[in-house]
Amino acid sequence: MELDRAWALYSVDGRWVNGKRTAAMHLVRAAFAPDLGSVTLSVPGDRRHIPARTFAFPAAAEDAAEWFSVYFEQQIIVRYAPEGFPDDPIANGPTIVSAASLQRVAEWFPPLDVEQIRQRFRTTLEIDVEHDVVGARLSASQSGSASAATIPSNGTLPPFWEDRLFGPEERSVVRFRIGEVQFEGSHPCARCPVPARDAQTGADIAGFQKCFAELRQTQLPSWAPAERFDHFYRLATNTRVASTEAGKLLRLGDPFVLESEVMEHFRRSVTKDRELLERPGEA
Repeated sequence: MELDRAWALYSVDGRWVNGKRTAAMHLVRAAFAPDLGSVTLSVPGDRRHIPARTFAFPAAAEDAAEWFSVYFEQQIIVRYAPEGFPDDPIANGPTIVSAASLQRVAEWFPPLDVEQIRQRFRTTLEIDVEHDVVGARLSASQSGSASAATIPSNGTLPPFWEDRLFGPEERSVVRFRIGEVQFEGSHPCARCPVPARDAQTGADIAGFQKCFAELRQTQLPSWAPAERFDHFYRLATNTRVASTEAGKLLRLGDPFVLESEVMEHFRRSVTKDRELLERPGEA
């Protein structure tokens, strides 16, 4: 994605400076110009009253490094890469999650709402078949044509639907398309310490990771390859995108096309889960 994580911050010993390692990163605000040609960095409420500054983006990496060095009170190096700095250098495509998954996680951690969960997990693409909230609408391929026949009968996606987008083995992939762009689903996305923290203040929820992992394991859907979970602090699916897809655009409401035989297995899994839940004493 153009300009996604185009800057990376490093300490002088070559370690990344980011939200995973440094909670103070949560307090930095970045306001981009409409054309993304500049960014204004500020820290509202900082006791040192560090002034906001506007930098050419992404060209002024060295100037921005000076501002970050003052804020973090250590020398910071800002590096720029046109291709960005993905967390996973192999499955370096966007992460994908369903809106229903975010809603379910919000239910686990009241009083957090869906928007707060969205800010904490920072998934790139969000799929919602009913509302087209952030990402794409779902369809399935039948001999090359799109069809809604394999969408669950209630017209919505269940929580953790995206667990269908990776295979049971490390080398296996699930291929799908959103609009014009081809993707390969790779594995369930391991989460870092950031989701436990308030996106605005950095304040931590005690026991978040342990509680999340326990609930994720007990509510793992039948279509999820359990062998891909060495731990259950995972949410969303990591993807790979071939270099041939560079320059193609994703648009709000783009159709999501998945191989029909894969979707058919997913539909059978959903039906089985719902039948079990509807039987007294077998939930």
